Amino acid sequence: MKVSYFPGCTLKNKAKDLDLYAYKSAEALGVTLEEIENWQCCGGVFTTANNEIATKLSSVRALKYASDRGQPLVTVCSACHNVIKQTNHAMQTNKEFSDKVNRYMAADGGYAGEAEVYHYLEMLRDLVGFDKVKEAVVNSLKGKKIAAYYGCLLLRPNKVMRMDDPENPTIMEDFIRALGAEAVVYARRNECCGGYISVESPDSAKRNSNAIVENAKAAGAEMIITACPLCKYNLVKNGADIPVVYFTELLAEALGVK
Repeated sequence: MKVSYFPGCTLKNKAKDLDLYAYKSAEALGVTLEEIENWQCCGGVFTTANNEIATKLSSVRALKYASDRGQPLVTVCSACHNVIKQTNHAMQTNKEFSDKVNRYMAADGGYAGEAEVYHYLEMLRDLVGFDKVKEAVVNSLKGKKIAAYYGCLLLRPNKVMRMDDPENPTIMEDFIRALGAEAVVYARRNECCGGYISVESPDSAKRNSNAIVENAKAAGAEMIITACPLCKYNLVKNGADIPVVYFTELLAEALGVK
């Protein structure tokens, strides 16, 4: 199976492990990640102003690239996924926005939201299947107690993201179980780490991050996994005393490609 792949800026510098192990693990599962040609930054955040078009054009071009090839568009970074998924939804449902975007892109041909967008975790669940992932495990993680940290961007806004129940998600826990480990469920797994306020209010970000880590530890976690480079940075920077790793790194370990 081949999919169009949007890595995003951070995966090419500060989060190289998230990218590298995504490639290696996909290959082991029979999936080829075909990186989109000449991709540009997704914009980092989805602005809700209808007349703010410029920062969304790179996402639309990536979506059109995948659609033109008849492939789903797969992302790994939580922020990139959020921006691209919300941009695609806007192209499907907001005619004013769509018309303005397509005037910018007239030379490239129109786009109306035809692409299917998957986060890598959704690809594992919905296209590969967690049963197939389980069958491919060569280094079972049995005995390890691992907590999933979702953060804000994978789950919200739910009417657009539609990855999972935003209040009681299970996709990352099911992923952990497929690798043989014990999934630790704790209250703060879907709360904000404070990443976007870490410059303006570092004390608040530290309190948020520490509360998440302490809550996970109190539930028995020996490790935390995440899909978000900013979340990982914030948790580690603010003193997490258990390992915080990318979910693709854990997958690569279980599949024997790390």
